[in-house]
Amino acid sequence: MKTSVLILICCVDALNVFTQKPFESYDLTKEHAFTSNCEGPAVDKSGNLYVVNYIKDGTIALIRRHKSPAIFVTLPEGSVGNGIRFNKTGEMFVADYQGHNVLKVDMKTRAVSVFAHSEKLNQPNDLAISNSGILFLSDPNWKESTGQIWRVLPDGKLSILEADMGTTNGIEVSPDDKHLYVNESVQQRIWVYDLDAKGDISDKQLFFQFPDFGLDGMRCDSQGNLYVARYDKGFIAILSPEGKLLREVPTKGKKTSNVTFGGKDGKTVYVTLQDRGCVEWFGSETAGAR
Repeated sequence: MKTSVLILICCVDALNVFTQKPFESYDLTKEHAFTSNCEGPAVDKSGNLYVVNYIKDGTIALIRRHKSPAIFVTLPEGSVGNGIRFNKTGEMFVADYQGHNVLKVDMKTRAVSVFAHSEKLNQPNDLAISNSGILFLSDPNWKESTGQIWRVLPDGKLSILEADMGTTNGIEVSPDDKHLYVNESVQQRIWVYDLDAKGDISDKQLFFQFPDFGLDGMRCDSQGNLYVARYDKGFIAILSPEGKLLREVPTKGKKTSNVTFGGKDGKTVYVTLQDRGCVEWFGSETAGAR
């Protein structure tokens, strides 16, 4: 009898794996486990997933493989996280949109410190990182529908790269470090810049213009395709490096706030949903870039 039960369980698991289709979204966490500010998915070198604002704002959740979310850190009072990125040495950086900071989290002690700060920051939103460890920060002013782009060097030096933009939100560096992508949520545009080794940008070009709905977090896969959260539409748009719309992947929720890659082969795409307060996932044909 025990053998029969084990065989049945194995068959059910195999069936579940077999029936999971690429580009079809599934739930990773329970609905409303996160607040309406569910954001900032990022995966460390061990494959663990981190997402901000679990149970309450100001927290960061750790989601281990096949485990439920658990609070990893609670940020200092007055700080609320948005985008998360890891550098090559495994250090965590967090865009603190309420405290006008980029925070740094010690992954061993879980101590949180201010890595970069400026009162000129509007509302630090999302982060991108180059292979050399230079951070790029989107900084929207939602009330005015404007925004800025900032650079943070590995020593924490903060400098503005461009002001007087639209509502800057999603931001990403191409796998070869040659381009920086920045979207404007309200204006529904994605811009691409040439990027040099110092983190300077030039030759701004319109990469893609959407006709409707908002834009949020972005990530590149290893082939340079750009995955874009279509906020309020409930899709992840996939754009080629040439700016061609390749595919739109539907999600269960509508308020897709951000996206990242993980899984054993790097081909699992995690999506945060603010209306559902949860994380969904789908399989991709290509692994993430970083």
